[in-house]
Amino acid sequence: MREVRIRDTLSGEPRVVDPSEEVGIYACGPTVYSRIHIGNARPFVVFSLFARFLRSEGYRARLVVNVTDVNDKIYAAAAAAGEPSTEFAARMTAAYLEDTDRLGLGRPDAEPLATETIAGIVGLIADLVESGHAYESGGDVYFRVRSFEGYGKLSNRRPEDMDQGEEAGLASLKEDALDFALWKAHKEAEDTSWDSPWGRGRPAWHIECSVMAEQELGASFAIHGGGSDLVFPHHENEIAQSEAAGRPFARAWMHNGMVESAAAKMSKSDGNIFQLSEALDRYGREAVVAYLISGHYRQPLAFGPAQMQQAVAQVERLRNFFREHPIDELGGWEPGEDSPSQQRGGSVESSPGSRLEVFRDALADDFNTPRAMAVAFELVGEANRSEVPGAPEALREMLELVGLESLALDEGGADAEAQELMIERERARGEKDFARADEIRDRLAGLGWEVRDSAEGPRLVSRT
Repeated sequence: MREVRIRDTLSGEPRVVDPSEEVGIYACGPTVYSRIHIGNARPFVVFSLFARFLRSEGYRARLVVNVTDVNDKIYAAAAAAGEPSTEFAARMTAAYLEDTDRLGLGRPDAEPLATETIAGIVGLIADLVESGHAYESGGDVYFRVRSFEGYGKLSNRRPEDMDQGEEAGLASLKEDALDFALWKAHKEAEDTSWDSPWGRGRPAWHIECSVMAEQELGASFAIHGGGSDLVFPHHENEIAQSEAAGRPFARAWMHNGMVESAAAKMSKSDGNIFQLSEALDRYGREAVVAYLISGHYRQPLAFGPAQMQQAVAQVERLRNFFREHPIDELGGWEPGEDSPSQQRGGSVESSPGSRLEVFRDALADDFNTPRAMAVAFELVGEANRSEVPGAPEALREMLELVGLESLALDEGGADAEAQELMIERERARGEKDFARADEIRDRLAGLGWEVRDSAEGPRLVSRT
């Protein structure tokens, strides 16, 4: 079991993950007022793969990713769509599950909904009111920010630099401009509400995550994650709510950088979004995952056609490696053992087994996926230049750790319809009916297949 380190946003220092206890990871998921964009997919990929890596090292990791299914934006989007907000939120939640399923990384261990956590939310707010950290005003409930001495410790902001944004509530009802809403009184245009000691209403955004995290992972858990845009006010407010109520909270924080389109954060409100489903349709699952791990998770990631084409090219290089070096060609070597070349006296430092260890070391060092993938491509380059027994097996294990193991699989299995269409396409090309050949190519793409032409003839390659 390796020592795994992350850089903690709260302290700014490296933190070692404790292997003696369950590693509870809570990552903020989407507010489902539209289909998610590729930027929303970055935390899903980062924390899914981080939990996968921890488990591969023998840690007991539990990943929780919530869904916010009640929110001002959901009410507005549902009204624009002419749907009840509950039906709209359920439809968008189903779309989110469908889109992230297509990433092929599996599901988190728990995916709680805010609307299924109302009782716990009301209970935490009541505790805060009783202790004097919160107050009721006009049916709303607000958190007294200045009552919590540690406020601002995550974001390192001064009070004059703090803007609570959309969850600020009504200024006329607040004691202090810094205060933020915990509970919002029911409004006529809103079609959902719940009973509470302060009247009918519904939870505000920040309080939901404090409760969902505690219910799934306990009051004190290892790591809280999410996008860097959530550091303030969302995560700052989660800390304040929970700790003011006397409940310990996350012991370390991981924040991924934003996906940026044309040097601006990808944002639904700004209209510069590229839906995840569109990216998956256009570039394929593996290219999307490869793109999202191409930069260090803490850094911003530029998005555009050039970056996606680079990811496509990297995926093709890996796929082509396994076409030329099938795993069962060599047989008998298992990752973690000495490779045959090492057994014959080859270099330990450059053996596939040692490169696999370096790959894992990179992931253990603040989940450095670009450094890890550089190791993988070094192995590909070496094995393409000369025979390196054990390279395919080692590379397959590397790719399993970053969600790209499908690149090592046999691409057979095309059904009879796809095979017949490929033959028909070749016939059309032989007759110089290129329009017909292109039409068949598009039909194959719709079935999930791409035709690759090579010296040995055409072959079908899965696009998923």
